[in-house]
Amino acid sequence: MITTSTPAEQRTILKNISWPTFEAILRDTGEDRGWRFAYDGEILEIMTPLYEHENPKIQLDRLIVILAEELGIEIKSAGSMTLKREDLKKGIEPDNCYYIQNESAVRGRQTLDLKTDLPPDLAVEIDITSSSVNKFGIYSALGIPELWKYNGRVLKFYQLLEENYVEREFSLAFPLVSVTEIAGFVEQSKTAGEIALLQSFRAWVKTKV
Repeated sequence: MITTSTPAEQRTILKNISWPTFEAILRDTGEDRGWRFAYDGEILEIMTPLYEHENPKIQLDRLIVILAEELGIEIKSAGSMTLKREDLKKGIEPDNCYYIQNESAVRGRQTLDLKTDLPPDLAVEIDITSSSVNKFGIYSALGIPELWKYNGRVLKFYQLLEENYVEREFSLAFPLVSVTEIAGFVEQSKTAGEIALLQSFRAWVKTKV
């Protein structure tokens, strides 16, 4: 077991974890725990998010909801739901994920199984410190079409193309906005009042319509 801790995140790495053990850990720790898991072929990372991690997660979620609202795009928010497939021996809990292009396919559903159901269209991953597992590989294997990744300084948009993520300037789910524009508001969130920031962002989105 290897444990590292920073002001943003505490990470614990467990090796030789079988799939049944991973499933048992998920079941025994429940849905209300403060940890998030990433599982990649018998390597399990347990991450405990702290303030520096959680604040940008919340800000990005609010910006995405406002984008969808003002652009008239329906979304289904799936939060940090566990995305997993036993046949691939991979699982991950994003900071947030959303059904957007395929929102209608999951509307009204109470449970989802990624072996038979579509994966979320967009996942948001906050990694202030480096993860010890290949999260790109996990998301790619699970077929997540778009990934937004933020490291506390830089926001990047990625699109899945032929099993690999390619960095993009514009979002696949929200093609009217660029990563540069969204990153500007994320940077503002570090010093601006939250309500003032959301009001400013909403006014800006309206100019895109």
